[in-house]
Amino acid sequence: MSETNRIEYKRELNTNVDIEKEVISFLNYQEGGLIYIGIDKQEKVLGVSDIDGDMLKIKDRIKNNISPSAMGLFDVVTENKEGKELIKIIVAGGTEKPYFKKKYGMTEKGCFIRIGTASEPMSQTMIDKLFASRTRHSIGKIRSHRQDLTFEQLKIYYEEKGLTLTNRFKQSLELLTEEGKLNYVAYLLADENGTSIKVAKYSGTDRVDLIENNEYGYCSLIKATKRVIDKLELENKTISKITSKERIDTRLWNAVALREAIINAIIHNDYTREIPPKFEIFSNRFEITNYGGLFEGMLEEDFFDGLSLPRNKELMRVYKDLGMVEQLGSGVPRILQAYSKDCFQFSENYLRMAFPASEKLSMQVTMQVTTQVSTQVKELINIFTGEHTRQYLQDKLNLANRENFRKNYLQSALGEGLIELTIPDKPKSSKQKYRLTEKGILLITK
Repeated sequence: MSETNRIEYKRELNTNVDIEKEVISFLNYQEGGLIYIGIDKQEKVLGVSDIDGDMLKIKDRIKNNISPSAMGLFDVVTENKEGKELIKIIVAGGTEKPYFKKKYGMTEKGCFIRIGTASEPMSQTMIDKLFASRTRHSIGKIRSHRQDLTFEQLKIYYEEKGLTLTNRFKQSLELLTEEGKLNYVAYLLADENGTSIKVAKYSGTDRVDLIENNEYGYCSLIKATKRVIDKLELENKTISKITSKERIDTRLWNAVALREAIINAIIHNDYTREIPPKFEIFSNRFEITNYGGLFEGMLEEDFFDGLSLPRNKELMRVYKDLGMVEQLGSGVPRILQAYSKDCFQFSENYLRMAFPASEKLSMQVTMQVTTQVSTQVKELINIFTGEHTRQYLQDKLNLANRENFRKNYLQSALGEGLIELTIPDKPKSSKQKYRLTEKGILLITK
């Protein structure tokens, strides 16, 4: 594989190698690119002797010597070729062009662009034109309408990964505007916010019969993401088929592709419109809709090739820190290993992914429903109209004995899988409520 407009080789990392120049040229290039350390210009694989040391140097130089911040727009990973370890720098095209060396600013000595197989200085005319059209309506530049935000949940997630957020984490994670105020990224990652992600479930193939409507949010976007993933993991049932020779277990949707699609939709959603992504389960498919179409100049084939152009680089950086995202540009190719390009629908305002179920969902659930339940449980599930507190349900049934209600009604219905907690990770929460499961809904509608 020879050098191209998107591939650059470097024999080694030393003081004469202007790694900032190469990274900047790809940041300013629509398609981004790859830089390999350990391969010479004749394509001979030499390897890198000090992998860890060189990777740290590269990260430090990109972080400290390039402006605007490239955090969230690059990855530094290892790759084995011909039995030798190389360093691969993955660079995404940035949305805040022109990128430049801090030392020289937005001048011809500081700005570069990829032309063919070389990184060439930008003309001052091009620099001025790019700066004039620089994206200013990004969530990193929008001031949060709340400035009293706290980030305890975010700190816990970082600690779980062995990382510590210092007192300057708001600056290092780019949670501040140029004026030093908390931005919309901070608002999304804060302990409390007004953003909620909906997971809706329908009994059929259209949106007529809504049987479940869950909201995950009003908390850190990280926590909401994890809750959405957990919910959809539960919905991704395993279907077993017994043949004369073996038992074949198949999940409704490919688990790897499903997780990638969920996280991609949340990270790349256009939050400047204050509309979160939407997840919908139908009897024959699973749909994800995230708002904001392809970036201007980006083609569908670029998208399918894994061309990385992060809409929200600040979110991308945090999700990568927490191990929820792998290397840049890997999401869509992973999805395409399980599903065809026909599953993607593009429009000017949104991107929709529709993944067909391996079996019709409602049929599978119906087979699991049993009518052998007690009279008390039937009485309980028949009074549900939405989400209800324990006290409401007990009063509705006109029951005075709390223990009788708990044992013969509530616990029995929970054990049968006909009702569920709205806050399953905090069963004793004062805000706890109960709602029908799909199994419960199907039983009362049979």
